[in-house]
Parts: sequence; C-alpha cells; structure tokens
Amino acid sequence: MDPKHSAELSKHLDKQNQALMETYRAMSHELHKLQVEEETIMRKLYELMSAEGLLPKVYILYLPMDDLEDCSSGFNVHTIGAVEPSNIFFSH
Repeated sequence: MDPKHSAELSKHLDKQNQALMETYRAMSHELHKLQVEEETIMRKLYELMSAEGLLPKVYILYLPMDDLEDCSSGFNVHTIGAVEPSNIFFSH
C-alpha cells in the first residue's frame, strides 16, 4: 500500500476512534443518569406504596450458604428466589 494512503487511512481511523470514544462516554453518562433516575423513582414508588399499605409482608431468612447446604441434606428444598442484600432498602 502506498505510504500516503496508509497515513490517510491511519488518520481517518484515529478520527473514527475518537468519535466513537466520545459517543461511548456520552452514552455511558446518559445511562448513569437514567439509572439514578430509575432508582429515585423506585424509591418514591416504594414510599408511596408503603404509605398506602399496598406492600405485601415479606419475611426473609438469611443463612450462610454452608448452613443452607447443611440444612438441605435429607430434605426436599426448593429455591423460590434470591435477593442480594444490597438490593433491599427500608423506609423510615
């Protein structure tokens, strides 16, 4: 390939890469803003539902995995769901 064309192609690719990185940063920033907005809306919804008495009563038992495995030996254990502790919040 002609060195002149190689240099032009390299310059063009560098510009495209820069444009893509700027777009990526802008989209990442927008995504973060939307995630924060979603969290705020969900907290407000939870507060509203709590105030209206629309939340079901949920009882959660936390067991370390080792204890759960010990408890399940000899029993038919069904998992009905799992929630990360960081995803649980309480209103005052």
